[in-house]
Amino acid sequence: MKNTLIKLFGIFMMLFVASCDDGIDPITEVDPGDDAGSPIVQIIYPTEGTEVTGLELIVPINIEFKVEDDIEVALIVLNLDGVDIASYDTFLDYRIVNEEYTYDSLTSGDHLVTVTATDLVGNTTVASVNFSKAPPYEAIFAGEVFYMPFDGTYTELLSITDATEVGTPEFSGEAFAGTNGFKATEDSYLTFPIDDLMLGSNMSGAFWYKVNGSPDRSGILTIGDDVDDRFQGFRLFREGSATEQRIKLNVGTGDGESWNDGGVIDVTAGEWVHVAFTIAPTETVIYLNGVPVNTATPTAAIDWTGCVDLTIGAGGETFSYWNHLSDDSFMDELRLFNTALSQSEVQNMINVTNPYEPMYDGETFYMPFDGANTELVSLGMPTVVGSPMFAGESHDGPNAYLGATDSYLTYPIDGLFGADAFSATFWYKVNSTPDRAGILVVGDDADDRNQGFRLFREGSETEQRIKVNVGIGDSESWNDGGVIDVTAGEWVHIAVTVSATESKIYFNGVEQLVSTFATSIDWTGCNDLTIGAGGDTFSYWNHLSDVSAIDELRLFNKALSESEIQDML
Repeated sequence: MKNTLIKLFGIFMMLFVASCDDGIDPITEVDPGDDAGSPIVQIIYPTEGTEVTGLELIVPINIEFKVEDDIEVALIVLNLDGVDIASYDTFLDYRIVNEEYTYDSLTSGDHLVTVTATDLVGNTTVASVNFSKAPPYEAIFAGEVFYMPFDGTYTELLSITDATEVGTPEFSGEAFAGTNGFKATEDSYLTFPIDDLMLGSNMSGAFWYKVNGSPDRSGILTIGDDVDDRFQGFRLFREGSATEQRIKLNVGTGDGESWNDGGVIDVTAGEWVHVAFTIAPTETVIYLNGVPVNTATPTAAIDWTGCVDLTIGAGGETFSYWNHLSDDSFMDELRLFNTALSQSEVQNMINVTNPYEPMYDGETFYMPFDGANTELVSLGMPTVVGSPMFAGESHDGPNAYLGATDSYLTYPIDGLFGADAFSATFWYKVNSTPDRAGILVVGDDADDRNQGFRLFREGSETEQRIKVNVGIGDSESWNDGGVIDVTAGEWVHIAVTVSATESKIYFNGVEQLVSTFATSIDWTGCNDLTIGAGGDTFSYWNHLSDVSAIDELRLFNKALSESEIQDML
């Protein structure tokens, strides 16, 4: 019986197998044919021109590529900057290969990744891609040795070094630039080693600051050797009230110390203020928003003996006495320099890190004269002729331009004016001595006035008439403008507009006179704008240098309307 069952089971299995094969074609070997071409290589990442970023000096990168061949891929070699970093000769799919390789030591600079693929018969294809690793940060100012932007980390970006946290310092939750700022908080601050900063007898520091009047005093930046005296390093700190805080600087000179009582920040304004200080052997200067607020004269150079660390946001270990403890103010964009910055360098730093954006339609030029002659749209600097000065007063801002005998500025006009229209506006406090002068002049030569324009003044001790002459190719057009009362001693807003058919002069937004002409202004041969004098092309008739004050000079590539001028007042 048992044998019978075995035989029946065997017959059943034979029938089952036969039924499974029913309808299925047998596997037949297919000749792949001749190898018709070379492999196809595609580098998926990085692509041509990719810039890899990251705060670290060395970062990983995932290199992705794809290789296809009509018959079979035999070998793939991955190369970075001339060095083979990986090779592949075994594949799950011999015709289509997708691979990703992680290279974990990519340094800053330009790089070339190359993928070389070879098929069974030796056909080879090479594909390459150029890419780069951006440095975490490159110094953008001369002498810059330290930059900490506080954008979510306490990393110094030139050395890629993290500051040491004492207590529980925080981020401010707002920033002047970037994504965040620094807030020390009570009993908390940062420290950073100074060994590699190369600070010598000249140094500077700068940062954006939103002051908190509570506590009523605190340390801001401190480098010291001990708590017994203040004869080494420096101490930048604040003291005051809930409404005003004075920024001060103390510098150790070895056998003594030097005090600079700085300037006052209005706490109630709640504004970001740019604070900068410079230290040289014979002078220390404190700047607020690029304007020097106080200067002191040390008897010797700063002494760094025994100084090891910079304290950020407090008086720290060496200056916590007199209650110069932690600062609850906001700090952003902290920079240190191993040079004593000039005022123009401080203002350039402000302009670069807080670029001006034109406020008005058609505005191509803005020179506010706030202690420097920088043109803020392009960050260009004029050529200085003679020794023009600053007025020590202004209509708007901390300063204004003040002319001097045989002195003026020149600036290239490329891109400043429209082909047949332009405008110029500024605030003006006239000085009637001399009795005539050039104010703004663009000309080609001194032989005629048929190109460019000449804005100038003429008159007496009590009245000065503002005029404009426009060159229109074969001739000229005169506009006798209007009269300023010299005795009033007031700032007057002057605007001149020139279109294809007319010129207008405005005082304080009020039209003074219109002059019409048949053809538009001719710029042939004109290269430079002269500010504050008749200059090389209009010094005749004694239109020499103007010793009046000029503030907030703007140029436009169109003729402004009356309403646009009035909106500036």
